[in-house]
Amino acid sequence: NLLIGKMKLPQFSFTVYANYTDKNLFEYKKNAIKTSKYNLFSFLPLNLFEQFSRLANAYFLFLLILQLIPQISAVPWFTTAVPLLIVLSVSGVKDANDDINRHKQDKQVNNRKVKVLIHGELREERWMNIQVGDIIKLESNQFVPADLLLLSSSEPLNLIYVETAELDGETNLKVKQALTVTGEMGDNMDDLSAFRGELRCEPPNNRLDKFKGTLTVDGQQHGVDNDKILLRGCTVRNTEWCFGLVIFAGSDTKLMQNSGRTTFKRTRIDQLMNILVLCIFGFLATICAIMTVGHAVWEVNEGSAFTAFLPRQSGVDIPLSSFYAFWSYVIVLNTVVPISLYVSVEMIRLGNSFFIDWDRKMYYPKKDTPAQARTTTLNEELGQIKYIFSDKTGTLTQNIMTFNKCSINGRNYVSGELCDFSGQRIEITENTERVDFSWNQLADPKFVFHDYSLLKTMKEGNLEAQAFFRLLALCHTVMPEENLPGELNYQAQSPDEDALVTAARNFGFVFRSRTPESITVMEMGRKVTYELLAVLDFNNVRKRMSVIVRDPEGRMTLYCKGADTIIYERLHPSCSKLKDITTTHLNEYAGDGLRTLALAYKDLEKSYMERWLERHHEASTAIEGREDKLDVLYEDIETDLMLLGATAVEDKLQDGVPHTIEQLAKADIKIWVLTGDKQETAENIGYSCNMLREEMEIFVVTANTANEVKEELQVAEERLLATMKANAKELYQHKTQTVPDETVNGEYGLIINGHSLAYALQEDLELELLRTACMCKTVICCRVTPLQKAMVVELVKKYKQAITLAIGDGANDVSMIKAAHIGVGISGQEGMQAVLSSDFSFAQFRYLQRLLLVHGRWSYIRMCKFLQYFFYKNFSYTLVHFWYGFFCGFSAQTVYDDWFITMYNMVYTATSVLALGLFDQDVNDRWSFRYPQLYSPGQLNTFFSKKTFVRCVMVSTYTSLVLFFIPWAAMQDSVRGDGKDVADYQSFALSTQTSLMIVVSAQQMFLDTFYWTAINQFFLWGSIAAYLAITFTFFSNGLFFVFTSSFPFIGTARNSLKQPNVWLTMFLTCLLCVLPTVAFRFLHMQLRPTITDKVRYKAREEGQPAPAPYRPPPRRVSTRRSSYAFSHSQGYGDLVTSRKFLRLK
Repeated sequence: NLLIGKMKLPQFSFTVYANYTDKNLFEYKKNAIKTSKYNLFSFLPLNLFEQFSRLANAYFLFLLILQLIPQISAVPWFTTAVPLLIVLSVSGVKDANDDINRHKQDKQVNNRKVKVLIHGELREERWMNIQVGDIIKLESNQFVPADLLLLSSSEPLNLIYVETAELDGETNLKVKQALTVTGEMGDNMDDLSAFRGELRCEPPNNRLDKFKGTLTVDGQQHGVDNDKILLRGCTVRNTEWCFGLVIFAGSDTKLMQNSGRTTFKRTRIDQLMNILVLCIFGFLATICAIMTVGHAVWEVNEGSAFTAFLPRQSGVDIPLSSFYAFWSYVIVLNTVVPISLYVSVEMIRLGNSFFIDWDRKMYYPKKDTPAQARTTTLNEELGQIKYIFSDKTGTLTQNIMTFNKCSINGRNYVSGELCDFSGQRIEITENTERVDFSWNQLADPKFVFHDYSLLKTMKEGNLEAQAFFRLLALCHTVMPEENLPGELNYQAQSPDEDALVTAARNFGFVFRSRTPESITVMEMGRKVTYELLAVLDFNNVRKRMSVIVRDPEGRMTLYCKGADTIIYERLHPSCSKLKDITTTHLNEYAGDGLRTLALAYKDLEKSYMERWLERHHEASTAIEGREDKLDVLYEDIETDLMLLGATAVEDKLQDGVPHTIEQLAKADIKIWVLTGDKQETAENIGYSCNMLREEMEIFVVTANTANEVKEELQVAEERLLATMKANAKELYQHKTQTVPDETVNGEYGLIINGHSLAYALQEDLELELLRTACMCKTVICCRVTPLQKAMVVELVKKYKQAITLAIGDGANDVSMIKAAHIGVGISGQEGMQAVLSSDFSFAQFRYLQRLLLVHGRWSYIRMCKFLQYFFYKNFSYTLVHFWYGFFCGFSAQTVYDDWFITMYNMVYTATSVLALGLFDQDVNDRWSFRYPQLYSPGQLNTFFSKKTFVRCVMVSTYTSLVLFFIPWAAMQDSVRGDGKDVADYQSFALSTQTSLMIVVSAQQMFLDTFYWTAINQFFLWGSIAAYLAITFTFFSNGLFFVFTSSFPFIGTARNSLKQPNVWLTMFLTCLLCVLPTVAFRFLHMQLRPTITDKVRYKAREEGQPAPAPYRPPPRRVSTRRSSYAFSHSQGYGDLVTSRKFLRLK
């Protein structure tokens, strides 16, 4: 994948032969998509290879082999074999289930049907069987299955309408047009079958906005550009049928080229655990080497005295015996890296994933869509997010434009808010009373408006209000469809225009139909047909659109709508007072983040219009300078306009978006918006979401060359650096491979478009871009391609030590979802591609705060507590063997009973720590929302790091010393009440392992658990009860007589636990183990309390926090405008006035 800004592709190196599939068959890819990893035969070998590629699994397999060697192993082989088998089975089942789901998804897509022209007739074929060179037929509302060259269509001029929301996030329809030479074939099967065109074009690439090629037909060459190409992922709209030639199929299509590669995602804790495991291996090798040296020294100095009782095996000398001792200690001490750790981690992650799936507060009833954890290995990473990369269309917004407010003749009409009798703004809900449009049979039932005064004004016959909506019904390029009488559907170039025409429709001015010469409108129930004299189309320079019409009485009028700044320049002086009032209303609309338009009209004299139309005809037929001549004419007639008012359209945000962004910002999470939409639209949404504010200084980078982009970035950087302290500036200017977080004085925003971003992402400018962006509070990248989205994410991952999350809802977001540490898909307006590629999914953006601030934070805390506890209990358990080695001749004899060794990690301490990892909460969800700052420890990796691990090992070392030496010293010379010795090996083992169980299962768990449930209590006390029951059973006479060699500790439990001094020894041991931890935590909480300590104290004092009262958004007044509320590309004026374009019905 190459960067757009520096692509140098070989020209026309790809050749497609129409209807010659044999020529294309072996050269180009088929249309089948494959995302699965395994098949029935490759699963077992590949999956086992992947699992044993993990260092821990390979290590335990090696241990199992060692345990099968009698000269080395002092521990039964099943202590490793059973846990290893469980780990492999659980992981294998999980991987198989994930891959089965991928196979189902692939099968669903590949088996969709489409009509293919084969041997002169249309046959239904599966998508997977489509080949390059095939000619296929598409109908309205069908997905495009591959990249096609449009050949012909049912529409005049061989036009076709497509929706590209899956590719670029834009919901407005786009027009494609076939070449005349192919369009003449129409739907004639004989002509299409005989078509033998040869297309030479650029090879498959990821550029969505460019295509170059040459089509050769009968020896004549015809240029092919992007306007003649239908891309996979588009949807055909408002077109009865069309035919296309397959040019790129399968993974060669531009959609798939932009999808990015799927990478295996590992959490930061996983990566740290891998490092720690390597360190533990080194630690294990070191202490085994110490034991080996000790064994050799003991054998030389003391071993000869014991040969009478323990004769050496033949051929085993001291060096060989020491070699055996090393590997024996490797087996005995291997529990510093227990295999049950990995089983438990997977079970905790799986459990926390189910909690996300089952969370009713993340369920969206309107679409019956629950939240879903599609990946079970990334939960704790949700509690460490620093950067969120969000799409705009369908993610922050609903893809719905609503007519929200308007100003008519100086009077403000408001639907987006209501006030009570005291003038206070009140919340609008689904139950708020709406304006009743039942009197209008042609009204759109989905249209919602709350201000009754506007309808009253219309019914009273107010001339200014009628002229206002007449303008909205006439001045546009919308195409109407009326399949059934009274059922109108509007197809607009942009959803903004649709909203304005629909508003006019509901208030009594219904746009019914158009021809190239006329527009028919139902005005308050009366049918009126206007003669369309001219369309003065919109473009990015004019920022306005006008139509000139003649009514049935012969009056000619120019209606104009556009950016208020542009319209105001052309108003008649008599409008000055009305202009001031309207400006006040516009400032209010802009303060609410609405997209505004000013509306004006002009009555035209017959003599003037006759001269103007003659000049217009001459200019429109001019060969040279046509655009300039038309612009002069437009400027001449669009003067002395009379102001009617203004409209305000809301690009409707999803519910709760501003509040969610505010909460995430309080949690110190930075949100960058990456959208394929236009700069104006993206900027407007930034203000609506409160990501951009009036007081912010905004840097806009829109340059078209690398040098200009560099200059604009440097200007912004110098402005930011000027606000920093001198020492921070010096540190910042030092070039490093990681970009540190820097704080600047004030709030800044950065807006950059796709062309500039292409240069900024080049190697020599990427650090400049990142440093500037990271110092800004808000970053918005607009007009970006799917691949550029992924490249921005990769840039942050590369140079920032931070966890990233990408969230989107369309196919254009798939690449960034795959690139980020965490990918979240929203099941929204744009299909399910984003969801299928995501790690987590839900229906609304607002659920993101619950996913991160509640589930993510809890998962991170639970995992960290679990790991700290697990390493603590296993180091404490294992190091007792190390101290015992100095008293057993370094013989690798175990301290504990073999059955205790087998069950310690798998039974006795497994369930209570699982309950901790699944159910613990520092504070509940309400307090988590009340104080989003609780999220920050996860970003800083506070709860589990290398430093935390070292501290854990130090505490474990102390605990193991106490566990060994207190019982050893207390029992060394002690006797029972009858004068017999207590100090035998088996009694010592029992008291040590019982003390260990009490410390790690009861006392330490009591210190670490913040949130007690019945399950925690059951598992905790059940573990202690299970230990005592199993110990008394295994140390009983009955089992000894049946399995004498397997249960040698006969009677130890009942004899030792009868002695008061044994209980006193265990009590002192447990007390000394826990006392330093309790003292340290008490002093730390008193002297340096964390944010968690403070909130927990407040929660204990206050109980549940009161729900936050409804706070209406503050009234903001802004002079900034969303300068026009319709599409920012060239309009369809030429098309709607073309006699060939519209068929008269």
